[in-house]
Amino acid sequence: MDNNIQIATFGGGCFWCIDAAFRRVKGVLNVSSGYAGGEIENPSYQQICTGLTGHAEVVQLDFDSSIVSYNTLLEMFFTLHDATQLNRQGNDVGTQYRSVIYYHDEKQKAESQAMIDALQKQIREPIVTELSPLTNFYPAEQYHQDYYNENPNQGYCSILIAPKLAKFEQYYADKLK
Repeated sequence: MDNNIQIATFGGGCFWCIDAAFRRVKGVLNVSSGYAGGEIENPSYQQICTGLTGHAEVVQLDFDSSIVSYNTLLEMFFTLHDATQLNRQGNDVGTQYRSVIYYHDEKQKAESQAMIDALQKQIREPIVTELSPLTNFYPAEQYHQDYYNENPNQGYCSILIAPKLAKFEQYYADKLK
């Protein structure tokens, strides 16, 4: 495998929005929506929705670090959700919607912690983003993959994701495909 190809795993609420944004980023080679951090193997969406499995909805990215840095992906991640909301994002409530970074190595852990520390100095509310080593990742069901692009007229997509994506695309225009 190319030394520049790395993996990042982020959870920031419903994975549909995070998935849709990162699919637009130059250097992101693959995006997979899924589940991480829980107690059971190969959980289903229905199991995750109970909030009892311990999993978070996440996206896992394969990216080329010679094109986009992990630090840039972290910055994007923190603009895509509110890291001060514990176990929720907007109307999505439950531990499965928590803000979380699952790091893949000590370098990612250090960069993630440095980003959290820097952001915390800029805001009053505590950042509640969990920082944990990745122990497991289970891809979500096929219908969750690239959900926004497959269902742009669905209510959640058009009302909640589309405006967030428009802001993301405007802010990061120079870093998108």
